[in-house]
Amino acid sequence: MVFSSITFIFYFLPIALAVYYIVPNKWRNLVLLIESFIFYFFGEPVYVLLMIFSIITTYVFGILINRYKKYSSIFLILSICTSIGLLIYFKYTNFIIENINLWLANKVDFINVILPIGISFYTFQMISYIVDVYRGQAKVQKNIFKLATYVSLFPQLIAGPIVRYVDIESQLENREYTTKKFALGVRRFIIGLGKKVLIANVLGELCEVFLASNDKSVLFYWIYAISNMLQIYFDFSGYSDMAIGLGKMFGFEFLENFNYPYIATSITDFWRRWHISLSTWFRDYVYIPLGGNRVSKIKWIRNILVVWLLTGLWHGADWNFIIWGVYFGILLIIEKLFLEKYLKNIPKILSRLYVIVIVIISFIIFSIGDINKIMQTIGGLVGLGNIPITSKESIYYFSSYFVVIIVGIIGATPILKNAVNYKKIVNWIEPIFLFIIFVVSISYIIDGSFNPFLYFRF
Repeated sequence: MVFSSITFIFYFLPIALAVYYIVPNKWRNLVLLIESFIFYFFGEPVYVLLMIFSIITTYVFGILINRYKKYSSIFLILSICTSIGLLIYFKYTNFIIENINLWLANKVDFINVILPIGISFYTFQMISYIVDVYRGQAKVQKNIFKLATYVSLFPQLIAGPIVRYVDIESQLENREYTTKKFALGVRRFIIGLGKKVLIANVLGELCEVFLASNDKSVLFYWIYAISNMLQIYFDFSGYSDMAIGLGKMFGFEFLENFNYPYIATSITDFWRRWHISLSTWFRDYVYIPLGGNRVSKIKWIRNILVVWLLTGLWHGADWNFIIWGVYFGILLIIEKLFLEKYLKNIPKILSRLYVIVIVIISFIIFSIGDINKIMQTIGGLVGLGNIPITSKESIYYFSSYFVVIIVGIIGATPILKNAVNYKKIVNWIEPIFLFIIFVVSISYIIDGSFNPFLYFRF
């Protein structure tokens, strides 16, 4: 069940909210836990048991770490190995077998395993909990139902943001409920829904048209590259907006996950703005424990490459994701060694253009699994392959999707947010605007329009 579905918006969510607010405050965590399991059951009936097993093992190891300090490091390692082991088995086993088979005469059979939805997200959340308990940065949770509520919290279960236990530890005990907070949650959810349905889905259709077309041109390659970049941003940031909005409706405050990454002036700046919960997770639980930048230059470079190799692998079990991660790792090393000081001294329009070109190429690598097609697409941007500048099909689709692309470009910047006198008119225009976004989004969903979710594979 995805947030941008009729089932969720008109059935599951209203019932979940009604039951949640009807029961006394002391029972709300338990109600939310049950609702989260029901939500997950719709998409993964069998793998609910896997999540429950992961929660129980994490709970037990947390208790053991807290009780037996002398052996806490052993329990920490066992807990992390259990969580990572399950993730590797379900997500990477067939990828490992596929690559082993390249070197073996007697091929190893693939296993019949389906990737559990959201396992990458809730695995990282459990690791953050157990590590913070070990470090003494979080108190061990002795109530297994509260820990289970944290892990399974349905607003952020499927696609984040990755919520750390320390950030909502106090909220599990006591949350603030106000009409204003609930209204802000509804507002954020609708904005996210509009980003997902009216921009990401529409541009996703355009990308599918391009990939199926035999009438390629330089213009069509650029239409695809820009649309693909915008689709990924609005798909994931839209889902994050909906998650943050739902969190507010249930009394939680989740940290922001995106901060206009396409206005970044360096790749370093880009990753401070893009998928913030993931990049900070790798910083705090991988990069810094490896020594961060407080080591020799060779080890520092190693640390960056390790982090970005793992970041690529986290996104998917395929070589294009590994290449994507290493690509960013190398670029960040180059920036930190010498390029960043030059980027600070050139006009911002040039540094932002540099980031956009880098990101466009990165998302071509991210989206296309075949290496040959990746190279063909990147080459097509500069006219390689003896292709025309334009074609009838590219001009047709450019004119058909021009408005959506422009809206996407504007929406990916803080232009509207910073518009003159925006705050003076927002109080009476915004409710009308939000109502229109909601009605049109629902109309698109009812119409059965293209409605994938890219991060379901994670």
